[in-house]
Amino acid sequence: IFLCKRVTSILGLCNFYPIHVCLVCAYLIVFKSLIGRLVIGQNGILSTPAVSCIIRKIKAAGGIILTASHSPGGPGGEFGVKFEVANGGPAPDIVSDKIYQISKTLEEYAICPDLRVDLSRLGRQEFDLENKFKPFRVEIVDSVDIYLNLLRNIFDFSAIRNLLTGSNQIKIRIDAMNGVMGPYVRRILCDELGAPANSAINCIPLEDFGGQPPDPNLTYATALLEAMRGGEYGFGAAFDADGDRYMILGQNGFFVNASDSLAIIAAHLSCIPYFCHMGVRGFGRSMPTSTALDKVAKVMKVPVYETPTGWRYFSNLMDSGRCSLCGEESFGTGSDHLREKDGLWAVLVWLSILAARKQSVEEIVRDHWAKFGRHYYCRFDYEALEPRTAYFIMRDLEALITDKSFSHQQFAVGNSIYSVERTDSFEYVDPVDGTVTKRQGLRIIFSNASRLIFRMSASSHVRATLRIYAESYEKDPSQHNKEPQAVLSPLIAIALKISQIHERTGRKGPTVIT
Repeated sequence: IFLCKRVTSILGLCNFYPIHVCLVCAYLIVFKSLIGRLVIGQNGILSTPAVSCIIRKIKAAGGIILTASHSPGGPGGEFGVKFEVANGGPAPDIVSDKIYQISKTLEEYAICPDLRVDLSRLGRQEFDLENKFKPFRVEIVDSVDIYLNLLRNIFDFSAIRNLLTGSNQIKIRIDAMNGVMGPYVRRILCDELGAPANSAINCIPLEDFGGQPPDPNLTYATALLEAMRGGEYGFGAAFDADGDRYMILGQNGFFVNASDSLAIIAAHLSCIPYFCHMGVRGFGRSMPTSTALDKVAKVMKVPVYETPTGWRYFSNLMDSGRCSLCGEESFGTGSDHLREKDGLWAVLVWLSILAARKQSVEEIVRDHWAKFGRHYYCRFDYEALEPRTAYFIMRDLEALITDKSFSHQQFAVGNSIYSVERTDSFEYVDPVDGTVTKRQGLRIIFSNASRLIFRMSASSHVRATLRIYAESYEKDPSQHNKEPQAVLSPLIAIALKISQIHERTGRKGPTVIT
């Protein structure tokens, strides 16, 4: 839903929980203006990147996205409200804080229970809400058109079309995971770029996403993984429910982790007409994301900005012209064409690379490792933890690693010895406005450049998720064929020992490993 500061009123189009109504009302109050026009995607469907795109195109005051994101959906699942500001990006902390403060002062809100809007009919609908500003306008727009036109100006569609339909065409498999991406996959990859209709699976948006979390990883995108392991398809991708995250698989199920994907995209931006025209000014990555991107940036002689997790931190960098490409280890990748993560954009970049390199996904990844070295990387997610337990684990861990006695400590695991070089609680100073963001994760950096990171995030209002990240760098190509879990097992053993997470939670292992 996009909000244009023109005339009057607020219109409720969904059955909100009371807290969500309060937050939406508070958001509108922040605008200090009455709202008289809503722009909504046909059938209520819009991907998060499309929301960002349309906000910027029509110069809306902002937008409201109702989404479960990559969490389970349906009546018993997650439901969230995402606020996008006028640049098409997530609301910065100062706006979110103001929304929260205003939400605590609301005593009532007005609704229009008898008002009916046909979300399937394109065009403008007008209503008399008996106020001094008339009429109240609701505009239903095609969910794909504006976003597709943007992509046409970024990529060489003819090169991608030739990859998918030419004499040496590659067979692809795309899983929309029953989220909003179905219409985009069919319209752009199939209709526009020529991929066969049966290349796309799970393209019907469902309220409960078919009963599975629409999280594009090896744990939940099992239908895609099994199809790719059969060897019939040369390229596979999955999207989360709102289309801002993705996963890439090569033939025989070859998995490309998110940090490698970001670095490989960075190294191949010359394949994209948009960057040939605009140039490359800098890169951004969230702190837990592996340092593979840094190696590429060093060769390209561009700066890298290390930020807390959250796309809002990248928006400031892009608005100031400092950053052209950004990414997170959770498979969020995007560029300054928008102010949001963009899963389909990332997939089109990969298809452009395949078209230019004329190699398989696995060959491209292995060539990248040979040139820049391999960053072995994994993430352990402990989901649905009791928040107090997770909080005290992080509190005690911070006290341990920031104590002077922990500095330069050595850990011996099997034949491996890890010497602590430095530790900290990550703090970010925004180079644009000087804003300081503290306590964004605990870092242990070892003398061999290996890293352990601990970070807690709220997965809902009653449960918490604690994540452990492990990274180990290997330059020797003869050592690039090992299993990540085998290489990283000493680091994981250290993480489990110092955090005592299994003992303190009663868990025997992580919920998800990526």
